[in-house]
Amino acid sequence: MVDYCEMSKGHPIHEAYHDTEYGFPSRDERVIFERLALEIMQAGLSWEIVLKKRAALNKAFDRFAVAKVAAYGSKDIERLLADGGIIRNRRKIAAIIENAGLVLEIRKSHGGFAKWLDSHHPQPKEAWVKLFKKTFKFTGGEIVGEFLMSLGYLEGAHKPECMIYRRIQEIKARGE
Repeated sequence: MVDYCEMSKGHPIHEAYHDTEYGFPSRDERVIFERLALEIMQAGLSWEIVLKKRAALNKAFDRFAVAKVAAYGSKDIERLLADGGIIRNRRKIAAIIENAGLVLEIRKSHGGFAKWLDSHHPQPKEAWVKLFKKTFKFTGGEIVGEFLMSLGYLEGAHKPECMIYRRIQEIKARGE
C-alpha cells in the first residue's frame, strides 16, 4: 500500500494539503474546528471527496467560525441539507453544530480549543479517543486519530524521510 506522502506527490487534490497543512500545528481555533468538521464529514467517504468539497463546506458553514456555527438552528440545518455542494448527512451536520457549542464551552474553560488540546497532550491515541467521545459528538477512533495527526498531536502524518516531516519538526522545535 502506498503511503499518503508518496500518493500525494503530483496529485491535483492531495499535494497542496499534504505539503502545507497535514501534520502542521495550528493555534487558530477556526482552523482546528474546520479540521475536526472535515474529519467528521469524511467518515465513510474518501478524503479526496472531502477535499473537493472543502470550499463549499467552508462557504456553507461560515468558514467554520465557531460562534456562528454554534448558533445554527433548524433553518440552517435544512439549508445545509439542501446544499448540493456539500456532504449532506444530517447526523454529521448536527454533530458539527453541537461540537461548535462544545468548543465555545472549551473556550470559556480553557481559553481556546488549542489550549484544551495542549492541556491533554501528550497521551496515547486510546486516551484521546476516550476524551473525545466523552467531550464531542461523532468522534470515533479514526476521526480522532486523523484529526490529531492533521494537527501534529499524534505522529504518523508523514514518514520521517518525507521533506514535509522535517519541515514540521523544525516548526515544532521553534515552538510555532
